[in-house]
Amino acid sequence: MDKPVFKPYRLPAGGWGSAKSVGNILRQEGVLASAPLALSRHNKVDGYQCNSCAWVKPASPLPFEYCENGVKAVAWELTAHRCTPEFFTKHTVAELREWDDYHLEEPGRLTHPLRYDAETDKYVPVSWGHAVEEIARELLAVEDRKKGAVFYSSGRLSNEASYLYQLFARLYGNNNLPDSSNMCHETTSVALPLSIGQGVGTVALDDFAKADCIMFFGQNPGSNSPRMLHPLQEASRRGVPIITYNPLRERGLERFLNPQSPTEMLTGKETRISSQYHQVKNGGDLAALAGICKAVLAMHDEALAAGSAAVLDEEFIREHTHGFETFAAWLRAQDWDELERRSGLHRADMEATATVYGASHRVIGIYGMGLTQHQAGVETVRMLVNLLMMRGNMGRDGAGICPVRGHSNVQGQRTMGVTEKPELFPLDRLGEQFGFEPPREAGYNTVEACEAVLRGEVKAFFMLGGNFVRAIPDHGRMEPAWRKIRLTVNVITKLNRSALLPGKISYILPVIGRLEIDETAAGQQVLSMEDTSGCIHGNRGLRRPASPHLLGEIRLICELAKRMFEANPRVRWDDYMTDYAEIRKEIGETLPDTFWDYERRMWEPGGFQRDMPVKRREWRTDTKRANFVTPKALDEDKDMPDVGHDALRLMTLRSNDQFNTTVYGYDDRFRGIKNTRKVVLMNRSDIDRLGLKVGQAVTLRTVANDGVDRSLSGMLVVAYNIPIGCIGGYYPECNVLLPIWHYAAGSKTPAAKGIPVTVHSEGGRVLEPGLEYAEG
Repeated sequence: MDKPVFKPYRLPAGGWGSAKSVGNILRQEGVLASAPLALSRHNKVDGYQCNSCAWVKPASPLPFEYCENGVKAVAWELTAHRCTPEFFTKHTVAELREWDDYHLEEPGRLTHPLRYDAETDKYVPVSWGHAVEEIARELLAVEDRKKGAVFYSSGRLSNEASYLYQLFARLYGNNNLPDSSNMCHETTSVALPLSIGQGVGTVALDDFAKADCIMFFGQNPGSNSPRMLHPLQEASRRGVPIITYNPLRERGLERFLNPQSPTEMLTGKETRISSQYHQVKNGGDLAALAGICKAVLAMHDEALAAGSAAVLDEEFIREHTHGFETFAAWLRAQDWDELERRSGLHRADMEATATVYGASHRVIGIYGMGLTQHQAGVETVRMLVNLLMMRGNMGRDGAGICPVRGHSNVQGQRTMGVTEKPELFPLDRLGEQFGFEPPREAGYNTVEACEAVLRGEVKAFFMLGGNFVRAIPDHGRMEPAWRKIRLTVNVITKLNRSALLPGKISYILPVIGRLEIDETAAGQQVLSMEDTSGCIHGNRGLRRPASPHLLGEIRLICELAKRMFEANPRVRWDDYMTDYAEIRKEIGETLPDTFWDYERRMWEPGGFQRDMPVKRREWRTDTKRANFVTPKALDEDKDMPDVGHDALRLMTLRSNDQFNTTVYGYDDRFRGIKNTRKVVLMNRSDIDRLGLKVGQAVTLRTVANDGVDRSLSGMLVVAYNIPIGCIGGYYPECNVLLPIWHYAAGSKTPAAKGIPVTVHSEGGRVLEPGLEYAEG
């Protein structure tokens, strides 16, 4: 690999940089000629939903309804490269464990089912029949089904497969259904029901065209959901203020040049995105939001004293909410010096936001994992809801709360019942429908599953998609414990690190991708997904599968179930794997309020939206009102020790060249980083204070009182525009520094945005002087 280069990137998000990146990935994967046809159906009504992020699939799509990262995901799935059994004859598992994430997936699509052979330390081909028989036998042999088996799924699973998967787990006897939502937006699922009575956001795509103010907290659309930049660009051009709170200066929140506009590409005319940009400290959002709320309340008090119109929506508060007086009294008691210290901002910054917010009537509050992945993440999300409710921005067109989900169907999985919380799914109806008694005991979420693995209780771990072991915290503890699990099953499309930590029995089972044709005896089948706005869409594959030896996920679930469970005329596994419309009929019976006429409605332009009671200002809470929730404290990560001035607060982040644990390359264009991922972004003041130099190799070490040494070496110091006392590093590499017990109270979402670490020099510079270094 070439030497690392750190050079500021001066261009906007999108533009020619995006076009060049798209060309590079298509050439890299050998699909430069074939991919354009597939991309013509990307996010189209009769096409497929993006297999990257969950951003909204519009009713009237653009001619090219995809972004740079969407193209990367398509190229990664449709790649011409194949990872055949011959690959595994050349490499032992021990050797492959030394490879990084990019090089593990780079060989291409897996073509055959494989079983781990401990004697040779290699994966060897196996028949599907043998694999299914042995996996079924091992699952049935688990003595304690409530604790001994776990069924994980990633966010790319379709609604149909998700529904069958949760039915499979509950017929087996447990609710151990952790999924990727546990790692990111479980905080949302816990925070919103108490506040407003529903566990998902309230904003639809058309609300963006009606909003007169948009507020961002801890979400980076430039790398994580680039298609979102189109409605933001339109809002900016209408003069809508866009106010951002984020530790890093992210290019997608600063400037955007639409690569789909020939005029913009030729003239270089870019659009300003954020009208205010406040670089809040890692973990300072709760204090910042409290400060904005306090300033809005002060404006209201001053207006009433002067005989002017009220700033708060008093009618909404009176008619629709509960708990405002307690919250208002708490706000008045907050000290501005403390709010400034904890947020890392000046009082004037928060008051400037309050001034714009107070003059706006339709406000959308957008957030991502910058809010959810802290110990006080649940309280922070509820504080954003409090802010929106102060001026009635719930149940109003052009307003509401907008959590931006990551993986493309992670929200749909939860709708379909993939949840460890039995109260979130109508189990009475499910049991009556299929003639069994579903388990009622809460299952394992991601953190609890990890804790059970560490205790040695888990005997079988079935992973339907994803890269679980790489995505979770505490790699140094989890990876050795993982090797002790008797059965691990990796249902994947490409090789990843989780498959390289086999226990006694381990399988790699490659499946058909979302963009591929899933054909059964009844003909080509279609699937459905749910986007971040709660809209459900049909999905039609268009390419032949990468190998004739692949199975669809639905058939795999059904074949396994047929070998494990006694025949039940109400559970028609043969029908389900032949005609997926039969699964949708069952979904409609379990969830009739939303999934009536499912077969037709999923092909409507824009899809159909699940029921959103908040849109009607119907509050399904214990108080029958929307609740102002008063936080207990302002510290977002209070379970970590007070380590003083020498420790810095680490936040993990994704590069422009990755999606979750999938790494497409070693460049992070927007941050000016090339040819490496082993970097730590630091403020120059912290670099100087700690006696370090730009380009120097350092070791990061977690500060914790549990006696575990968590460290990461060989990280190159990069000077960057990040608040003093805060640093950034890439996920998943930095997950080794995150203790499994450091998570959001209430949701157990890993608190990856607030890890206290110390930085230790490893000696001299590793880069020659004279290079430019990224300053953001």
